Amino acid sequence: MQTISNKPSAVRTDLLPALAGAACAVSGVGVALTLTGVESPLRAPFTLFFLFAGPAGGLAAALPRLDPAARAAVAAAGAIVIDLLVAQSLKSPHVLTVDGGITTVAVITVLLFLSALGRRMRNPEHINPADRLMKGIKKIRSGRFRY
Repeated sequence: MQTISNKPSAVRTDLLPALAGAACAVSGVGVALTLTGVESPLRAPFTLFFLFAGPAGGLAAALPRLDPAARAAVAAAGAIVIDLLVAQSLKSPHVLTVDGGITTVAVITVLLFLSALGRRMRNPEHINPADRLMKGIKKIRSGRFRY
């Protein structure tokens, strides 16, 4: 007999962190293959994945208050803009190298993630709307909320 429960399945709850871990692994392998100069057929696609997914993930983490669709659109567009600005800034003084471009994009990505982490550590209640809602409900029930 099949049982029905209100708990979400383990596949749905564990899928997003597993995909994020796989994306980090693919990006890391792409950066490592590129910076070490290893000739591999996976070097180009993994590096291109990093060049898009790295800044997009950093921008998505830096924009927590947007709804998911808007955050994805802004992060995708921002990743392309970051890549183009890095390429243009390295091309202007004629210092464009693959290692320099990858390193610059990696530094920008790390700075985006660190800024999002710093914001969360400084003010954690503004990040999660559900926690903010529950805190407001508790305040109303305790009678500390006055009209």
